[in-house]
Amino acid sequence: MTYVEHIADRRLERVGLPPQYHVDNPFPWMSQATDLSKEKNFFETRVTEYRTGSLSWDD
Repeated sequence: MTYVEHIADRRLERVGLPPQYHVDNPFPWMSQATDLSKEKNFFETRVTEYRTGSLSWDD
């Protein structure tokens, strides 16, 4: 339950609200996996994540 409270505090801070639980991260090794601001490596992501439109072969 402490980890959920820690994540809730992080989400609240991201939207400009004060934290409610004030707990430390009980699993510091998970912070890298759940960090929303982490940039993706182009070569390690799925191609569909970069699709911006549909291809049209009938021009």
